[in-house]
Amino acid sequence: MASPEALKEYPISVKYMNKIFCSQWLSDRQVVFGTKCNKLMVYDVATQKLDQIPSLHGRQTNPAGAPVAEQQCGIHSVQINPSRTLLSTGARNSNEIAIYRLPTLDPVCVGESGHRDWVFDMCWLDDEFLVSGSRDTKMALWHINSNLATAPDKSEVPTHRIIQPVSVKDCQSTQKVRALAFNKAYNEIVALSPNGFINIWSAEPFEQKKSEELQDCQESVCLAVLDNSMYAIGCRSHTLLLDARTLQLIKKIPSRYTGCGIRSASFQGSVLTIGTGLGMLMFYDVRAQKYLESSINSNQTVILKASKGYVIPDEDYSNDPENIIYTPAIYTHCYDASGTRLFTAGGPFPESLYGCYAGLWQ
Repeated sequence: MASPEALKEYPISVKYMNKIFCSQWLSDRQVVFGTKCNKLMVYDVATQKLDQIPSLHGRQTNPAGAPVAEQQCGIHSVQINPSRTLLSTGARNSNEIAIYRLPTLDPVCVGESGHRDWVFDMCWLDDEFLVSGSRDTKMALWHINSNLATAPDKSEVPTHRIIQPVSVKDCQSTQKVRALAFNKAYNEIVALSPNGFINIWSAEPFEQKKSEELQDCQESVCLAVLDNSMYAIGCRSHTLLLDARTLQLIKKIPSRYTGCGIRSASFQGSVLTIGTGLGMLMFYDVRAQKYLESSINSNQTVILKASKGYVIPDEDYSNDPENIIYTPAIYTHCYDASGTRLFTAGGPFPESLYGCYAGLWQ
């Protein structure tokens, strides 16, 4: 991992888009991300070019009679399967999932009848099985079999099929399923709810086996896993480190800034990267149990401050967008395979503000 202190931000022009919620590196030069305005975009870091990938859609009303989510909330999750042959993300309808083939990004299928409300997150169990979690408190298990994943003949026009979930079950004690992760060592799915509950599911069989309420954990919205042994959970004012086996608290990490809110989290080696609602990135060394400090001033915590991005004011704000006082929330961040480049993105935290931010640190 590169020293965060040495990283320099190169802002990415993302005008006319609203709030980037999720991102993944597709290769050493491409990043895919999803937005609140339902755009699936690919950014080429070499050419600085942005391309939009057509969104996929199922039927307006599926066989189960589940209605399409009344208000579209955009794309909250992009996930790549272990062999990096398939990409899962949100479909045009926010209660459906879409699968694309990698590296071509040809359409594979749309999953419907799994949810009645927005899909917030997904996680791959292996190359063919995927789990999705939704605002409707349900978890859905999907099977994208090898026949679907096989690339079509070059003479065929790319198209996609409609698939149904293998199983759909309620996630107990959950306000909504906000974040998901798969722990391969224990064959467990971890589901996080904003009301402070962490729920553990057996991947096989697909059923819930444990639910724990986390103390002093309001607005828990992001989750990261370290070596299948530790979970990091971002809350309103701090980050919790939990033992993956027992769910016992290991460490409560204060955010250092009042009212900051933890919006994204990831592990790069033993360093936890924390994206905040105030446009700052902080770095916590799990082994040393402290935030990374500046090599120049050992009393100073290393913080990366995101540039402003852009924002469009509404009637509650000034008509001059340049004078709006705001900082972009870091809703998503991801390192490339080398750990030397960091993509960060998000947008204004107030729901009434339309705007976007993206930056590449290297």
